[in-house]
Amino acid sequence: MMTNLFSIFDPTTNIFNMSLNWMSVLLGIFLIPSIYWLMPSRYNIIWNNFSIKLHNEFKNLLMPMGHNGSTFIFISLFSMILFNNFMGLFPYIFTSTSHLTFSLTLALPLWLSFMIYGWINHTQHMFMHLVPQGTPGILMPFMVCIETISNIIRPGTLAVRLTANMIAGHLLLTLLGNTGPSMSYTMISLLLILQIALLLLESAVAIIQSYVFAVLSTLYSSEVN
Repeated sequence: MMTNLFSIFDPTTNIFNMSLNWMSVLLGIFLIPSIYWLMPSRYNIIWNNFSIKLHNEFKNLLMPMGHNGSTFIFISLFSMILFNNFMGLFPYIFTSTSHLTFSLTLALPLWLSFMIYGWINHTQHMFMHLVPQGTPGILMPFMVCIETISNIIRPGTLAVRLTANMIAGHLLLTLLGNTGPSMSYTMISLLLILQIALLLLESAVAIIQSYVFAVLSTLYSSEVN
């Protein structure tokens, strides 16, 4: 049971004296491989079509210079974040994507690999990115500093964006839900309608944030080619 408002975000809480909070991250690993030995269902067909759409979009973002098969990295990233975002919408399930330990673990290695690959293989191209085209000579030192800082904070912005959006909606749902016992029957009916509307909004946010994370990662990788 939740003891306070923030317990759903607390990794140290437990269920029946078992620390199973991070288990929700691994549940997708047990569910996804079933498509390899079962007959395709409607769910599989819909997901395959969805993956093909994502593949085509990421391929356009990566441009022709992208390596073959690199889109599957970002499709897998999108799928994992989407699954964990939706798992957090269920009651009493630990919201893993609301923690920087989870989102930074995804963003930081990706950004580091892009930077290492770019600076080793396309050094001149990476230096060109530090000074936008048409910059006056007197502003070039300032632009280099600004572009360097904006490049360094990219993994942090990716991680914080995902984490903050997951925390904000869940806290709003919890705050409104905790006011229920002190309300009249009429107000509770209105509260239920509002909670359902917010839950639908959170479902949309779960999809949008996973898509934004994957698309921005794709754009960052396209800059190093």
